Amino acid sequence: MDAAEKLSITLPPEMVRTIKKRVQAGAYGSTSEVIREAVRVWQRQEEEHAERLASIRARVQRSLADERPDVSMADAYDRLAALHDSTVKSR
Repeated sequence: MDAAEKLSITLPPEMVRTIKKRVQAGAYGSTSEVIREAVRVWQRQEEEHAERLASIRARVQRSLADERPDVSMADAYDRLAALHDSTVKSR
């Protein structure tokens, strides 16, 4: 594991109070643990966001590479209306 690096951050008073309350309540051992947990959550969200974007980009590329003929708006609307009607009738 790499050596830890000390950072200095500035937070609004409300965030500081919230962090200190969680430490005092015993949810975390120190303010550093709270910040590390917050960074881990942020990293996970960033990774999930990147994965979602990659998935969307792949779907767009597959769609652009699809050689089937385009469907007109009128045909698309008719298909959706028929699908809706069949769904409503089956209830």
